[in-house]
Amino acid sequence: MNQDTYNKTQFTTIKEKLMTYAISFYGKERIKNMRPSSQLDIVKKRLQETAEAKALLLANLHVPFMGLNNIEHLTNQVEKGFILEPSELVSYADFLRSSRLIQSFMQKNEFIAPLLARYSESLQLFSDIEDEIYQVIRNNQVENDASRELRKIRRAIQECEKEIESKLNSFLRNTQNKPKIQEAIIVKKNDRYTVPIKATYKNQISGTIVEASSKGTTVFIEPATVTKLNDKLYQLKMEEATEVYQILSTLTGLIAEQMSLIQSNLEVVAQYDMIFAKAKFSREINGIEPEINQEGILEFVNVKHTLLGEAAVPLNLSLGKDYRGLTITGPNAGGKTVVLKTVGLICLQTMLGVQIVADAGTNIAIFDQIFVDIGDQQSIENALSTFSGHMHNISEILAKTKQNSLILLDEIGSGTEPNEGAALAIAIMEAFYKKGSIMITTTHYGEIKRFSEQHEDFLTAAMAFDSEHLTPKYQLILGETGESNAFWIANKMNLDKQVVIRAQNYLHNRNYSTKKETTLPKLKKQKEQTSSTTYEKGDRVFWTEKKQIALVYESMEMTNDVIIFVENKKVTVHNRQLKLDRSAKELYPPNYDLDSLFEDYHDRKKIRDLERGSKKAHKKLRKEMQERQSKNNHH
Repeated sequence: MNQDTYNKTQFTTIKEKLMTYAISFYGKERIKNMRPSSQLDIVKKRLQETAEAKALLLANLHVPFMGLNNIEHLTNQVEKGFILEPSELVSYADFLRSSRLIQSFMQKNEFIAPLLARYSESLQLFSDIEDEIYQVIRNNQVENDASRELRKIRRAIQECEKEIESKLNSFLRNTQNKPKIQEAIIVKKNDRYTVPIKATYKNQISGTIVEASSKGTTVFIEPATVTKLNDKLYQLKMEEATEVYQILSTLTGLIAEQMSLIQSNLEVVAQYDMIFAKAKFSREINGIEPEINQEGILEFVNVKHTLLGEAAVPLNLSLGKDYRGLTITGPNAGGKTVVLKTVGLICLQTMLGVQIVADAGTNIAIFDQIFVDIGDQQSIENALSTFSGHMHNISEILAKTKQNSLILLDEIGSGTEPNEGAALAIAIMEAFYKKGSIMITTTHYGEIKRFSEQHEDFLTAAMAFDSEHLTPKYQLILGETGESNAFWIANKMNLDKQVVIRAQNYLHNRNYSTKKETTLPKLKKQKEQTSSTTYEKGDRVFWTEKKQIALVYESMEMTNDVIIFVENKKVTVHNRQLKLDRSAKELYPPNYDLDSLFEDYHDRKKIRDLERGSKKAHKKLRKEMQERQSKNNHH
C-alpha cells in the first residue's frame, strides 16, 4: 500500500477526522502514524477494541481522562530539567490521578470491555507523588506548611509587613505631615511601601523618593523610618522565593525519578485515547463491525461510502468466492469510480479497526496490499500524457503486487487508440489475475467487456441508469453489462430507426458498407431566399447584419418583423436581415418543448452535457441534489 492508495481512496481524510476525536497530542500522533494492518489477528483485536470502547460510550460511561491537554509539553519540560510551576505540577498530578482512575474505571466495567480492562493492568500508580503535590499546592500556590522553613519565613514576612504598616499609619496621622500628603494611603511601589506626597514638599520629608506620578504632581516617598524594615522585607521575600523554588524542585524531582514508568503510562493512556477516538467516530457514523477473512472474499451488504453520509447509494457486491475479477461497465458519470473508492476505503478502514456503514452479513477481506489507479495521472512537471501516467502507475503496481492483493483500476486502457488500449488492458488484467489478485476494473470498452463475459473467473457488472430521466442511479448491478446508453439516447432523440439498427449491427459485426453509391440524388441549386419568408419558433437563422446565428422566438403578425433570441437576449429585427439556417422541424423531434430553447444557456448546456454522459455535469448535478437534500433536512 502506498500514499497514493491512501489519498485516492480518501483514507487520509478518515485519519484526519479520527484525529479530531483524540484529546491528547500522543493520541493524535498514534492515529497519524497508524497503518492499516494486513494481519487478521491484529485487525480482529483492533475491531474488538473499537467495539468495546463504543459499548462503554453507548452505556453513557466516560473514561476519566484528565490532565491530557498539556501533558506532552510538561513531560518535555521535566525531561529537559526545567522546574515545573505550581499550576503545572497540579496538571501533572491530575494526569497521574487519571491513570489511577482509568484503571479502576476499566476494572469496574470489565464485563463490558474485557480487552480494554486488561490493558489497564499495566498502568503504574503514583499515589505518593499525587498526594504530595496536592498537599503542597493549593489554589496554584505553595502552602505555608510545605516546609518548616517556609512557615518560619512567611510568619516573619507577615510580622515585618505589620510593623511597616503601623509605622506608616503613624506617619500619615502626624499633624505636621498632613498638609504635605497627597492622599492618606499606603502604596506599594517596586516592592517598597511608600506614601504619596505633594511634589512641592518632596524635599521636606526625610526618606527616599521611589517613584513620581506621570504628571509629576505626586512623589511616592519611602519614609526613613521604614527603610530598614523594607530592606528586611525584601530579604525575607528572597528567602521565600528560594525556599519555594526548592519545594517545586523537589516535587518536579519526584516526577523526573519515575519518568520511565510514567512514560509507559503515557503509552497506555495514548492507546486508550486513540481507541476511544475510533469509537467516537464509529458511533458518529452508526457503524457496524463487519466479519473479516483472509481468503480474499468481499461480501458487501448495503455498504455506504463513509464520507458521503446519507447521500451515499448502498453498494452490494460479492467477489472472491466464485469470481476473482469484476469488470464494471456503463456510462461516464454513472458512479463507477465511486464504487472503486468505496471498496478501497472500506477495506482500509476495516484494517485500521474503524467500524463501517453497512448491514449485517458484510464480510471484508484483509489484504496484504491494496493498489489503486484512479483519476488523471497527468503531471505537468514530467510532461506525461494521461495514458503514460496511467501506464507508469500500473507498471509500478504490477511490479510490487504479490498474492492476496486488491487491485482497483479505473477506466483501464483509456486515453489511447481504443483497439490498442483494450488489448493492453486485457493483457494487464490477465497479468494481475495470474498473480492471484482480486481485481475490480471499470471500462466503457466493448472488447474488455467481452473478455470479462467470456472469462470463467470474471464477473461483469453495470451501473444502473434511469432511462426515463437520462440520469445515473449510482447503483451497481452484478451480472449485467452497461451500455454507454448512446443507442438509447439516439432513440429518445428520434434518430432514424434504421440508422440506430444499423449502428447496433455494426457493434457486433464490423460489416460496414464501403462501396461508392452511384444513385445519390443530385444537388439542386437553392433559390435565393426572399424577404417574404415566414419563420417558425425555434428556426435557426443567420442574422446578416451582425453575422451571428440566432433562434427565432416569434414572427410579429401583420409586420415583417421577427423577434430573435441571440446572446441570451430577445431582439426585434426585419425579416430581410435573416437567412434560414435550419428549420425547427429539422432540428427537433415532434412534440419537442421549444420554450426550453429560450431558457438560460447554462441550463440548456447542463441538459446537453447530461445527455452525452459528461462526468463533470453529473458530478455537479449530484452536488446540487445533495445541497437540496441537506437544505430540506435542515428545514
